[in-house]
Amino acid sequence: MDNPFLQRRYLVGFEARRLGHIFTDVLVIGAGAAGLRAAIEAAEFGKVIVATKDTFTESNTSYAQGGLAAVLDDSDSVDDHIADTIRTACGLGDEDVIREVLTAAPGHIRQLQQWGMAFDMDHGQLALGREGGHSASRVVHASGDATGRVLVETLLQRVRALENIKIFDHCFVLDLITDPPEGGSDATCLGALTYHQRYGLQMILARQTILAAGGAGMLWRETSNPPVATADAIAIAFRAGAVVADVELMQFHPTTLYVAGSSRSLISEAVRGEGGFLVDRTGHRFMPDYHEMADLAPRDVVSRAIFDRMAATDATHVSLDVRHLGGEAFAVRFPFIDQQCRMFGIDPGTDLIPVHPAAHYMIGGIRADTDGQTSIAALLACGEAAATGLHGANRLASNSLSETIVLGARCGQAAGQAAADIRQTPIPLAIEWVVPHSDRTELDLTDIGNSLRSVMWRNVGIVRRGQRLAETLEIVGFWGRYVLDKEFYDSAGWEVQNMLTAAYLISDLALRRTETRGVHYREDFPETDPTWQRHQSVRRTTERLVVH
Repeated sequence: MDNPFLQRRYLVGFEARRLGHIFTDVLVIGAGAAGLRAAIEAAEFGKVIVATKDTFTESNTSYAQGGLAAVLDDSDSVDDHIADTIRTACGLGDEDVIREVLTAAPGHIRQLQQWGMAFDMDHGQLALGREGGHSASRVVHASGDATGRVLVETLLQRVRALENIKIFDHCFVLDLITDPPEGGSDATCLGALTYHQRYGLQMILARQTILAAGGAGMLWRETSNPPVATADAIAIAFRAGAVVADVELMQFHPTTLYVAGSSRSLISEAVRGEGGFLVDRTGHRFMPDYHEMADLAPRDVVSRAIFDRMAATDATHVSLDVRHLGGEAFAVRFPFIDQQCRMFGIDPGTDLIPVHPAAHYMIGGIRADTDGQTSIAALLACGEAAATGLHGANRLASNSLSETIVLGARCGQAAGQAAADIRQTPIPLAIEWVVPHSDRTELDLTDIGNSLRSVMWRNVGIVRRGQRLAETLEIVGFWGRYVLDKEFYDSAGWEVQNMLTAAYLISDLALRRTETRGVHYREDFPETDPTWQRHQSVRRTTERLVVH
């Protein structure tokens, strides 16, 4: 039977000559820290448009609590930070990329200070927190546990001050426009097909396009991500024929606030860095039983330990004990987390905080180098949307926000320079695409979305098994045949189509990786296999899925 994920190139049919056209030098898709930082740099060379499907407050960056990891103290060293990152990456970290990013991170943090970002201070010096997997305190934060929000506000202020940047919010990017239209390894990206709630379908034509919309947590029932994180960048890049890599590597954060019936909210790893510790339902502090770093072990270790203790004690959650830190001190250091707890009647000064792991960060994405260049000409990627090898098979805490500013800047500079170097870019305006009519039964999209998230959590979550992964591929493939064959005209339909596409790729690569490594734990292959010390990549052709 035809694979629906290979047959679908564009989500809607269109005739370019009948659509409105907007021209720019650089198009940035996504408005988290990586996208905004890229836009700032690209604006030095020409006109930039930043498109985001929601508002600029809705991104994974905005919800990030911990901070930015960098060596900013004389007692620490970049070599130690590199060593911690390589060790956590479980054999898949690219040492050259790691060294490049972590060496540059301190300078970028100082630049953010110059731009007005108010990092928390301690006796006149930057306050440095400790998080899991780090051998030293090297995480800078802002407003206690609101670092991501403050970072976005700082970058947005800079963006709005630059005349070369236009901001398009509520602008859903459906697909990348390529020449030839069917995409593929020899294609060139010409921009994107978009839908604006006020202006309808439009083409934004750009000399260079940057994908920076990488959040994918909404594929799982339990997630710390906001509702916008529906794996859009992975899906639209795949449909265009770009190489996608390592998407089986989703990092599950060990601690989100667990209140039955409520959405999950992040409890930063920095809480454990300040001395909080995990206990099971019997009151036993269990992390020393699992790892020498106890509660500050890498995230994959802590998440699996929690999963194990929940199963062993027949519990829905474990608890975080911060009572010894004092209620007032906790509220000062973690004001947002304190507020979230108190909304549910939990007083961190006197009560245990119920916590549960949740999907948090997509390590994989569109394969890109440190300049953001992907396998498709004129298409770049940065931030959570990109797979550069920085995080390997397990991301070290707070390295991701550092990545957004370092590689976001690199990506923006490369795109801006490339756009400036192209004096005339011919745009083939005769592009058109027809989506064949389908008479198949229409399924309820809300039901599909909810069922998909449940299946992904059960079968492609913290603990995986080959049989369940194979079943997931069958289930997602079935849904795909009844959803990917349809043409929708609203964001809800496009998001479900993107989620199904990404879920298919994630499940497929997870089934192929027959070992346990980092965040990818196979119950039926519990050991790390040296022959699997390599990345996986996948790209679409109309005939087959090409996997390496």
